Amino acid sequence: MTKATHIVGLDLGTSQVTVVVGQIGPTGSLEILGLGQAPARGLRKGVVVNPDAAVEPIRRAVEDAERISGLDIESVYVSMSGTLLRGSNHRGVIAIAGRDRRITAADIQRVIDAACLVTLPGGHEIVDMQPQEYLIDGQDGITDPLGMLGSRLEALVHLITGPATIRQNVVTAVNKAGLYVAGVVSEPIAAAEAVLTADEREYGSVAINIGSETTSLAVYKRGAVQHTAIFPLGGAHFTSDIAIGVRTPIPEAERIKREFGCVLSNISAGHAGATIPVPSFNQRPSRSLSVEVLCDILQARAEEILHGVRDELRRFGWERELGSGVVFTGGGALLAGLPELAEQIFDYPARMGLPLNVSSMTEEIYSPMRATAIGLLHIAARGGALHNQTAWPADAPMVARAASAVKHWFTHWF
Repeated sequence: MTKATHIVGLDLGTSQVTVVVGQIGPTGSLEILGLGQAPARGLRKGVVVNPDAAVEPIRRAVEDAERISGLDIESVYVSMSGTLLRGSNHRGVIAIAGRDRRITAADIQRVIDAACLVTLPGGHEIVDMQPQEYLIDGQDGITDPLGMLGSRLEALVHLITGPATIRQNVVTAVNKAGLYVAGVVSEPIAAAEAVLTADEREYGSVAINIGSETTSLAVYKRGAVQHTAIFPLGGAHFTSDIAIGVRTPIPEAERIKREFGCVLSNISAGHAGATIPVPSFNQRPSRSLSVEVLCDILQARAEEILHGVRDELRRFGWERELGSGVVFTGGGALLAGLPELAEQIFDYPARMGLPLNVSSMTEEIYSPMRATAIGLLHIAARGGALHNQTAWPADAPMVARAASAVKHWFTHWF
């Protein structure tokens, strides 16, 4: 197998670095060849704050993935997060030249470039760009206008923007680990890409990714992403609540959360009267914690996160547009009763999101924790990531960087 036949996704999370190696099989499905992971360092709330500290975990995860897959990893598609990232929808319009008014790939690139002509604060840039749909002479709902006839072409796109330093620090850390950044994808879109079905994308759904220190959401409808957001709450806050509430060390609180955590009282009813031994500080005697009390502690935080998501959906008019419901991903979502609690709050069906359209020899891949890394592979396989990020100088104009990325995107897509 040559190096060019495989793709690699790097999920740079706050608590864990995950590397997944895959290739597109003969039937078009994604075959997973290797998995590597390591405890993360140098990140806060999904953002690289110390590139030097982040290097060693990246190297360890890559080495594990290389050992399992038997392949050399040189380039990766990497996820990017942070509460300073902002998603917004934009429109571009162009006239179609030529006698026959037939739309070409160059026309599509021009209209995407026009949609990316947005005014940003100083030091900000476009991090991710996702086409939503095209309109030809006012007719909407077109996903691929190539070869169609028309005199006026419009493009609707979803842009994610943020401080350029966020991407630069990600690229710096990955480069110092000896790797090339082939593309960057925002975390909420990567996670959603791995778990949403075609019907969920078409009829409306929200993918909620609960990481260690952040929770992100991506709203899909009409087959495309319509809204994204990132909040500064995540799985680590559940752990902190346990540690403070029962006065136990953080490692023990994390263990209790993983082994006994639940967020809905009726889920814990089967353990009525059951207690959990809780180690104390400074070699003091252990104490007992009832499962019901633990559930109450975690439920309060889960409700805060879910109400925050609901308020975001309501503020942008999506609360009643999600006919296919709620899908959860991320390690912080692995708490018993979370889908049931979400159904009460959102009044929509909810489920845990497992990676779709993949084949693997290990069951470890089929987990909500792997959604972001596997979503990176899906996006990279169809050429939908912003490419060649390291080739853009820090002072290059934003429009030029966006145009370069869009050109590469269309080279792969069409």
